[in-house]
Amino acid sequence: MKYRDVLIAEITPEMEGKEVRVAGWVHAVRRIGKLVFLILRDFTGTIQVTFRIPKDADDETKEKYKQIIKLVSSLSLESVVMIRGVVKRDPRAPRGVELLGKEIVVLNEAKSPLPLDVSGKVDAHIDTRLANRPIDLRRPESQAVLRLMSLATKTIRNYLYDLNFVEVFTPKIIASGTEGGAQLVPVFYFGKQAFLAQSPQLYKELLTSSLEYVFEIGPAWRHEESDTPFHLAEFISVDIEMAFADYNDVMKVLENVIKRVSDAIRDEGKRWLDIIKHEPLEVKLPIPRITYKEAWEILKNEGFDLEPGEDFGTPELRKLSEVLEKEGKTSGGFYFIVDWPADVRPFYTKRGKKDVIGGKEIDLSESFDLNWKHLEISSGSTRIHKRKELEEELKKRGLNPESFEWYLRWFDYGMPPHAGWGMGLQRLMVPMAGIQNVRLASTFPRDMKRLIP
Repeated sequence: MKYRDVLIAEITPEMEGKEVRVAGWVHAVRRIGKLVFLILRDFTGTIQVTFRIPKDADDETKEKYKQIIKLVSSLSLESVVMIRGVVKRDPRAPRGVELLGKEIVVLNEAKSPLPLDVSGKVDAHIDTRLANRPIDLRRPESQAVLRLMSLATKTIRNYLYDLNFVEVFTPKIIASGTEGGAQLVPVFYFGKQAFLAQSPQLYKELLTSSLEYVFEIGPAWRHEESDTPFHLAEFISVDIEMAFADYNDVMKVLENVIKRVSDAIRDEGKRWLDIIKHEPLEVKLPIPRITYKEAWEILKNEGFDLEPGEDFGTPELRKLSEVLEKEGKTSGGFYFIVDWPADVRPFYTKRGKKDVIGGKEIDLSESFDLNWKHLEISSGSTRIHKRKELEEELKKRGLNPESFEWYLRWFDYGMPPHAGWGMGLQRLMVPMAGIQNVRLASTFPRDMKRLIP
């Protein structure tokens, strides 16, 4: 059976009089006297289909249309149908066109009532939406977010390919954590304990000794205890690693990624932005940078009681972003914090210069965070490329170098200087799609409370 020969968005007034076949979901049904109006929806949009008895119809044809009208009037919302009809120009209809229905085939009738309103006229709590995610994803607003994320992913890939990066796929079942035992998700693997990868960090570093420029877009897992709108137990991570580069080099790549994604969403994603009523970001380069020391001093002046070298929490970052935005030191809300204290960064982060912060000498590192307002979007650094230094850093953090021997041993055979970053794709969609919860940028989110659907 041929289900359709045209998509809804492809039907134009210039096709008036042409018979077409379309398929999709029943979005709405309304009957007025002997007329019945059906709004059909596919992934490209909606169209009104009008069913009426032709004026010059004979008795047999009239009876046929009566049965069709009766069937259409009884259809439950979200039923899947195929419709054959004739295109009619109508200035009152969306896009100036409708269909005059001639035939309808019910492919799958939906159960009634629906778990939630697909039309969006009746609001549903996010927990209800996520519990009924396959239905929620039929809402144009939900689809728009995922289509914008798809556009963002395509843009990132294309840009990195243009820079001669190689896309790689690293193991997701690993023997030890990237940064030790914190937030690991254990699994049983052929009678042994293993873990789901927190990131491709250690593997992508090793790949710089062969492929040099590598990137990966794939899932990562954290045993995340934070039940906030911005944390997931399973998320999509965008990672790059570059040989013969430092943190300044990879920051340039990152800010260009942000710029290209924001431009693509503004230019190519307008139809989906219109659906979710979100104004696209205006990102200008370079994205401003502020040192950890400068950020610490701002927060101290704002009344925060911070020890020198201490990490920043959400309250601190909220205030910091407010100050920076007032001073015009963000771009579309984005800003870098660079030169973090070495002791609050992962073991593989290269140490940099020392500095005095709050009267205390602090070992800094060649590292950065990219934030949007209070939200950390990406984190990166220059990496240590010498085995002895890596072993010393592991010991300083109470980690056993023997547990990382599978990784460390390859630094004996010519590991180049390298740098990289990782970025949460769902978090990037918070500013890019204007969502308030990263779960809305996940098809079927996994967090502390959700294992199904």
